[in-house]
Amino acid sequence: MSAMTDPTVIHLRRGRTSLVLDARGPGLPRVVHWGTDLGPVPADDLPALLDATVPPVVPSSFDAPTVLSLLPEASAGWSGRPGLAGHRAGRDWSTAFRLNRLDVDDPDGAARVAVRATDPDAGLTLTVEVTLDPVGVLTVRHRLRNDADQPYEVRELTPVLPVPAVATELLDLTGRWCRERAPQRHPWPHGAWVREGRHGRTGHDATLLLVAGTAGFGFGHGEVWAVHTAWSGDHVTVAERRPTGESTLGGGELLAPGEIVLGPGEEYATPLLYAVHSTAGLDGLSDLLHTHLRARPGHPRTPRPVTLNVWEAVYFEHDLDRLRTLADRAAEVGVERFVLDDGWFTGRRHDRAGLGDWQVDADVWPAGLGPLIEHVRGHGMQFGLWVEPEMVNPDSELFRAHPDWVLTAPGRLPLPWRHQQVLDLANPAAYAHLLDRLDALLTGNPGIGYLKWDHNRDLTEAGHAGRPGVHAQTMAAYRLLDELRARHPHLETESCSSGGARVDLEILRRTDRVWASDTNDALERLSIQRWTGLLLPPELVGTHIGPGRSHTTGRVHTLGFRAVTALFGHHGIEWDIVAIDAAERAELTAWVALHKRLRPLLHTGRAVRFDHPDPAVQAHGVVAHDRSRAVYAVSRVATSVTQVPGPVRLPGLDPARRYAVRPAQGVPEPDAMQITGPGWLPAVTLPGSVLATVGLHLPALNPEQALLLEVDAVD
Repeated sequence: MSAMTDPTVIHLRRGRTSLVLDARGPGLPRVVHWGTDLGPVPADDLPALLDATVPPVVPSSFDAPTVLSLLPEASAGWSGRPGLAGHRAGRDWSTAFRLNRLDVDDPDGAARVAVRATDPDAGLTLTVEVTLDPVGVLTVRHRLRNDADQPYEVRELTPVLPVPAVATELLDLTGRWCRERAPQRHPWPHGAWVREGRHGRTGHDATLLLVAGTAGFGFGHGEVWAVHTAWSGDHVTVAERRPTGESTLGGGELLAPGEIVLGPGEEYATPLLYAVHSTAGLDGLSDLLHTHLRARPGHPRTPRPVTLNVWEAVYFEHDLDRLRTLADRAAEVGVERFVLDDGWFTGRRHDRAGLGDWQVDADVWPAGLGPLIEHVRGHGMQFGLWVEPEMVNPDSELFRAHPDWVLTAPGRLPLPWRHQQVLDLANPAAYAHLLDRLDALLTGNPGIGYLKWDHNRDLTEAGHAGRPGVHAQTMAAYRLLDELRARHPHLETESCSSGGARVDLEILRRTDRVWASDTNDALERLSIQRWTGLLLPPELVGTHIGPGRSHTTGRVHTLGFRAVTALFGHHGIEWDIVAIDAAERAELTAWVALHKRLRPLLHTGRAVRFDHPDPAVQAHGVVAHDRSRAVYAVSRVATSVTQVPGPVRLPGLDPARRYAVRPAQGVPEPDAMQITGPGWLPAVTLPGSVLATVGLHLPALNPEQALLLEVDAVD
């Protein structure tokens, strides 16, 4: 943080990022610069920098410069989307906040600014909290307090940040069930590009990051700015470019009418808006976010256990002997965590009944879960269990006893979805019942060390006490997860929501990994995992080897292709490995062993993705931070127009060191490779500069084949 002779002229520096704020005016501070580190700008030069960036007064406009502050206001001349929209029975709909306190400090290596401003006429106090962490990740949160005697309805409160005019393209993600994280990009036009999530959960179509960048930016090149709205309910993320010249990125909670009404003295806080900038393309953004996440006190520190989830092996057909045999085979291939999925609780023989009745089904499990837990733990494996606590089937004892414990619009139930409704966790009685049942389950079965926490429907017509209830439901779900962690501190939890419909940085404050998608089709997973990795490091993303024929798409893939795809993440298996032959089991064992050998690198290194000119080739890798080693996967996702797709460059290596490159050892190479020329040598040694600039011609793989390369520095 630069020294300040004037406390209203602020320059924060962390990592490779600078943030400059101008707090000299009577209103809220404006963001002068957010992006590339400006270096140690002398304090005496900062006022000149601020003066040089004040917008000019132009003809046919206001008589004073229009100021885009930390909260855009019409009273300051802003004609775009408002930072705050609200009213008090039709009054106090426009604000003019005046700065009355500004604090700057730098505890724990992070630079923090707290801005407090008031509008006495509107009866409101606004606090803006800005933090720039040690690696350069910026977070912004607004807090709004009602100081008047009458209620104030908040309709929107959205943090925004300016982006320079050189950012001319936008990229974000969309998707659906089993097709999450589909990228889309386009020029950034005038107007607002608004991404709204109205699912009551983060959503399959949620954009993990909304990215603005210079023309043609890619994974390894271009200057980029991005934001992420850390919220698991309804939300909005927006990019806006005004004809007046300003460009902004922002995001916050999407509020329904009447959802947030502040009584006297009450306060509303926005979700955290995460903001990152890089001059090294999308991989630069990911590097910052991954480093930030890995520095969290609650980030997983132990090796991520290879997990077998039984869903695609047995579905609802639970049988102790069959599951014991499955656990035996799992232990033989190297599995470290065994997860019993849906079907263990009362009345749950299909997906139309039982949700809400969280007691072990005595007909299927007459001795309880204990015998299976003991068998699994006897193999040295951890035991996990599937739950879906926020949901209820109408065909359940809980619903029959408490139909009033459901999120509803007055007088009717929402349309059913997977034969289920949503429990109203903001109802104190429903919340207490659910907490007691989950606590009793974990206390009575101390061998359960992991919950796969599912959430299989959108929240539609989600009403609480006659008013919109998504905000209250989301906050209650957070409290429930927090309380269970407090009572069972060694419990790990996975966020699963019909696959990847609840993936955001706020749910990940309470969970230890996410399930990226319900599809284990390796071809679909290549893209899903590639773009999930834009936000999350590999160790937080569940990646499993599924059956040879995918149950969601019907595609058939070799074990090698499935294994290479699943290698780069929190590795696991979702497959009936009792039914496979000895040769396939031996190959699976080799792949699991390879993952364990590479796991220290995969779960700590820097993720890189390739900008290959041929769309039929997809490649990615992980490079150690000291650049002593790396592992890369090269996959063919389709046939190519050209016979040979061109060399594959290996990014991230030290250009001054020499590296030995070879196919991964200990596992079969892809069969039926189209070898051209002399074929693939057992190993090649070249400088990192050559590997990154010229690259290597690899064997011409058939579609839906993959090659895994290990790279080690030799000097």
